[in-house]
Amino acid sequence: MIETALKHAIRDIVDFPKPGIVFKDITPILKDPELCRQVVAAFVAEVQTLDIDVVVGIESRGFLFGMLLANALDVPFVPIRKQGKLPYKTLSQSYDLEYGSATLEIHVDALQPGQKVLIHDDLLATGGTVAAAANLVDQLGASTSAFAFVVSLDFLDGKSKLATYSNTCISLVNY
Repeated sequence: MIETALKHAIRDIVDFPKPGIVFKDITPILKDPELCRQVVAAFVAEVQTLDIDVVVGIESRGFLFGMLLANALDVPFVPIRKQGKLPYKTLSQSYDLEYGSATLEIHVDALQPGQKVLIHDDLLATGGTVAAAANLVDQLGASTSAFAFVVSLDFLDGKSKLATYSNTCISLVNY
């Protein structure tokens, strides 16, 4: 079962990035090519009935499986990056994190009006980052069809912030 394999691979880093936070580190998954293939296959199985035009990945860990998922679905991949990292004209959205604040950006020509988007990130916590990404998708006239996460920290109730954009929220591991 994918959830068991992922829970075995994911490690907890206590007090990172600040005291009181237990960081779920997915980098050990990346050392196992077969587990990576299983992750992509599990996401594809979950979204194959959805009509997805584009996969959007959120910097930086959302790029890891986001690009692989886009490739497997045979759709384009669009990066959403931290402020100042994209070279062309951008739209920006600021948001609060559980341990600070940040701004995300997307190229103004990254999505077309009416496109159906799957937003991917490695982990769902409070939902602020992903809601900011969904807001950027909306600003470009596209719509969020689904969200996909390797890990969801359900006790932080991030899914409640995402219901405005889509009721389809997939996670392979729940804590």
